[in-house]
Amino acid sequence: MTTKKPLRSQEWFGRQDKMGFYYRSFLKNRGFPQDQFEGRPVIGICNTWSELNPCNSHFRTIAEHVRYGILDAGGFPLEFPVSSLGEVTMRPTAMLYRNLASMDVEEAVRAHPLDGVVLLMGCDKTTPALLMGAASADLPTIGVSGGPQLRGVYRGKIIGSGTNIISMSEQLRAGEITLEEFHEAEAGMNRSSGHCMTMGTASTMASMVEALGVSLPGNAAIPAVDARRNELARFSGRRIVEMVNEDLTLSKILTIEAFENAIRTLAAIGGSTNAVVHLLAIAGRIGVDLSLDDFDRLGKGVHCLVNLMPSGQFLMEDFYYAGGLPVVLKSLIEQGLLHEGALTANGRSIGENVTKAENWNAEVITPFAEPFKPDAGIAILRGNLAPNGAVIKPSAASPELMNHTGRAVVFENVEEMHAAVDDDDLDIDASCIMVLKNCGPKGYPGMAEVGNMPLPHKLLQQGVRDMIRISDARMSGTAYGTVVLHVAPEAAAGGPLALVRNGDRITLDVAAGSLHLHVSAEDLAQRRAAWVPPAPAADRGYTKIYIDHVLQADKGADLDFLVGRSGAAVPRDNH
Repeated sequence: MTTKKPLRSQEWFGRQDKMGFYYRSFLKNRGFPQDQFEGRPVIGICNTWSELNPCNSHFRTIAEHVRYGILDAGGFPLEFPVSSLGEVTMRPTAMLYRNLASMDVEEAVRAHPLDGVVLLMGCDKTTPALLMGAASADLPTIGVSGGPQLRGVYRGKIIGSGTNIISMSEQLRAGEITLEEFHEAEAGMNRSSGHCMTMGTASTMASMVEALGVSLPGNAAIPAVDARRNELARFSGRRIVEMVNEDLTLSKILTIEAFENAIRTLAAIGGSTNAVVHLLAIAGRIGVDLSLDDFDRLGKGVHCLVNLMPSGQFLMEDFYYAGGLPVVLKSLIEQGLLHEGALTANGRSIGENVTKAENWNAEVITPFAEPFKPDAGIAILRGNLAPNGAVIKPSAASPELMNHTGRAVVFENVEEMHAAVDDDDLDIDASCIMVLKNCGPKGYPGMAEVGNMPLPHKLLQQGVRDMIRISDARMSGTAYGTVVLHVAPEAAAGGPLALVRNGDRITLDVAAGSLHLHVSAEDLAQRRAAWVPPAPAADRGYTKIYIDHVLQADKGADLDFLVGRSGAAVPRDNH
């Protein structure tokens, strides 16, 4: 087998000395023959399987199909585990551990005799964590997502993970449904393997993997239990061996053009706001200069074409049957909105990959000329309340609140918010703006998905279903509402958000990209002089490292010492 450069794995297995004996002989305890070590590309299958992570609990099967593909192509597959981040079970938030998992991936790749890597990722934080770690190591890499669940069904109606959890929990609080009905819906919501079947963060990031060119075409939408998901895994196993032989490293795919394609695709699918912070972090690891201004510049004029929850009515299963992400990419290319020559993992350009894409359901994927929601990409806000930026998802917001001035009702932390939101004595009405502090990267810590605050009980009973909510937190990609997120700098870092008081007037103007606090600079300076930073949430362990080194949301919330790739150099061997 010919290669363009020597295989990295041969630094381990090609030695005919004491250490070569050592490396080969211990692996031979599984029955590997000698020729397995003689010039075959060694491919790592990076598996985030875990029974603690429901979204990734079917990954043993996917890994086997990847293994078959690697063997088909003459490679040597070796599976290894890394941290599995399940947002539904981890506390305080899986986002706290995204950077830790990325370190796990990077160091596992760097320390072992691997020539290429297949990344198995599903639940929303596993995708950016694996891409960040792999980007820092910069080997030939291909991504395989686990796929979305089948549609949720409750009493003959389609329900979506996350989105209908939020709506039905509000119905329960408002007394519109019973606890028995609530439990019945739970049983019908998650009825197969896979991640959220709405266009939440997991489905958004799977779409970003495909739009970036890191996966084979079709990766984003095939349901987890569809046999074609396993077929894609097998083809990916075959392709990674070819990528090693071609020396097609991740940095050759993750270019600025790839990220610009991803940003415009994010707008077109009505994707999660979480993708902003994740794409910024991935770009930082591969050395691409990306900023919030790029999301603002590139998202303008891009219509939301995909009618999926939480912005619309359909689910990922419907999206796949309609033609999936290739249809969206083709539509954007036809409008001149993508770099169609951007290289992808199969060795072809993104434009070549989608030439035969067809739309089988224009209600699910709308034409660009008749979009589901016009010019509805993620909007970037700035102003004296968010000097380094904040984000909002217009496609999931209420149009009548997109330009609004209201009185601030302030909660200093999430505990205070939960204690007060159902108090009928809370001084709040539908015109107010709810403000939540100290839930950013340092403050929570980990920047939890608490930004879509529950509406006050007394307002729910009045029929109110949306209000402006502002915080330095994130929200689930499955959530909806007029919610301003990722305010930077965060309150715990001394950002202006820390200085907001009850009764202050705030103006949100999405069209103008503005978030303004109507308090004079002099008054803000006096408040700052009296401000006392909150005590850190930890004084030991990883959480302390995180608090001490995490960057703000506008920089991707990565750890400062992890930014930039260093390559997968062979470690020194002193034996």
